[in-house]
Amino acid sequence: QVQVVESGGGLVQPGGSLRLSCAASGSTRTIYKMGWYRQAPGKQRELVATKTSAGITDFADSVRGRFTISRDNAKDTVYLQMDSLKPDDTAVYYCNADFGPIGGRFWGQGTQVTVSS
Repeated sequence: QVQVVESGGGLVQPGGSLRLSCAASGSTRTIYKMGWYRQAPGKQRELVATKTSAGITDFADSVRGRFTISRDNAKDTVYLQMDSLKPDDTAVYYCNADFGPIGGRFWGQGTQVTVSS
């Protein structure tokens, strides 16, 4: 059974930085895409950033230039470096491990990020 576990959320002031970590375990198959999504209160879950096993990245326009995604394919881990944080970045951040159309997608339990003074 695939498990996805996030860590690194917390409270930070506007303009500050946080680094989220995520590790997937329980499968020997290659994870096609790993990444981060977020959900703010009263809003739908949205893409933040993803990275494929080939290194192709995708970012939400709202975080491009402020957030960086990195991935260690050998360890099935993905990281999200968040800089210049804004109150609008406040949300629960979820990690996703996508094994493709046959392998399925797996979610972590989420980690809270709060940007407030």
